[in-house]
Amino acid sequence: MSTTAADSDGVALRSGAGRWLLTVAVLGSGMTFLDSTVVNVALPSIGRDLHAGTGTLQWILSGYLLALASLILLGGSLGDRYGRRRLFVLGTALFTAASLLCALAPSSGLLVGARIVQGVGGALLTPGSLAMIESGMRSEDRARAIGAWSGLTGVSTAVGPLLGGYLVSATSWRAIFLINVPLGAVVIAMAGRHVRETRDPSASGPLDLPGAALAAAGLAAVTYALIEAPTRGASLAVVLSGAVGAVALGAFLEVERRSPNPMMPLSLFRSRQFSAANGVTFVVYGALGGVFFLLVAFLQISMGYSPLAAGAASLPVTVLMLLLSASSGTLAQRIGARVPLTVGPLVIAAGLLWMTQITPGDSYLTSVLPPVVVFGLGLSLVVAPVTATVLAGADPRHAGIASGVNNAVSRVAGLLAVAVLPLIAGLGGHKFYLPSAMTHGFHIAMATSAGLSAAGGVLAWLTIAPDALRAGAGPEERAPAPSPPEFSCAVAGTPLCPDVEPDGPQPAGAPTSTVRTGY
Repeated sequence: MSTTAADSDGVALRSGAGRWLLTVAVLGSGMTFLDSTVVNVALPSIGRDLHAGTGTLQWILSGYLLALASLILLGGSLGDRYGRRRLFVLGTALFTAASLLCALAPSSGLLVGARIVQGVGGALLTPGSLAMIESGMRSEDRARAIGAWSGLTGVSTAVGPLLGGYLVSATSWRAIFLINVPLGAVVIAMAGRHVRETRDPSASGPLDLPGAALAAAGLAAVTYALIEAPTRGASLAVVLSGAVGAVALGAFLEVERRSPNPMMPLSLFRSRQFSAANGVTFVVYGALGGVFFLLVAFLQISMGYSPLAAGAASLPVTVLMLLLSASSGTLAQRIGARVPLTVGPLVIAAGLLWMTQITPGDSYLTSVLPPVVVFGLGLSLVVAPVTATVLAGADPRHAGIASGVNNAVSRVAGLLAVAVLPLIAGLGGHKFYLPSAMTHGFHIAMATSAGLSAAGGVLAWLTIAPDALRAGAGPEERAPAPSPPEFSCAVAGTPLCPDVEPDGPQPAGAPTSTVRTGY
């Protein structure tokens, strides 16, 4: 178990230093949450302005996700070793500078490159924000601080579509990146002045740089093959890229198996529940990635919505998440996770199938809102229990690593969804901007995502233990219910979620594991 001096002399949440620490962590991580939602709303405007085809739009999303997914585990380890505040500030500076480059990008190629740099910054910033709280707060305030962090950063996720839609409608898509520049500068100044440095004195051994390089190369090559296949076909570049990606990912698993200090310990997957919950995460979040990529684009291109209206259309999902996630976590602890993780994906699938009936000219209140609400209800049943089950399947000492792996799994699922769904839906080239093609492709994509989500429900029924998370279950099957990335149920100590410690109940003053690899 990794410990820090902060376990004995951390700051109180209600003190000035504690409030500053929480504020810095929330503002920093809030930038990445905000960015993840505003970009989706702006994609049609970006594409028209930069004359970008579907493949380029996919890279604008995938470049960021690729860097974030492949490096976020390494980012947590770097913070433990070289200083969490230092890596947080470095990540914030990199993210801010890349945001400015995104705003000024004169071409789609430069925008994709800047988005990749943004992802690298996010991979350093994101785990650092929570790790600073975990290592800097006194133990008795840690749960409440993490809960407040999760709830407050969730606000940025909620306002993202509305803010993004407003900025695109009122000014330009470039404004969605410019807003990060002053915010990033403020976060860096506040962190330098008000947050003290912490690190893990027990962190030793070589960093898993080979694993990080192979993960990034493998994901990049596979993503390239999937995105370029619609336009290039079975060309040598596409086939070779796919083969290289598969080999690199296989080598990554071998390196992780042999490494004395792997960024993704494969021993975690010996737990049946850990593997099962991550499998459900991968399948269901693959479906979700496709929905959030295409829904706002469909509403703008086919339905004629403004960017602001398209952003507001999905707001009921976030409202339902904020209202119901705590109850979902409590329900899973009362009856076990198997039922919510089976029913939730099936309800999501029902909502997505309903979306296939939306056609241009339909009313929002009668045709769009009902399936969006059903989708949100299903999502509220899934997000807290699935992450809690992941943590339940890992040793409590490895809670940080386990949640980081689950974070990476969800990001990779979204990355592959963005790469694959347009191929299945026939939205290659500039068909993305044709209302008739977008309508047909959206219906195919939602039907595909519905099948994927339903498969996740079946997988949960077959693999999740009936008593996982149920009160009184064995140690491997008990865990708190924090939310996974991108969705904003608070973790603990707030009105939104159960009052539990993030790593499980612990006596006051007891050391806790640091968050080494993500959330």
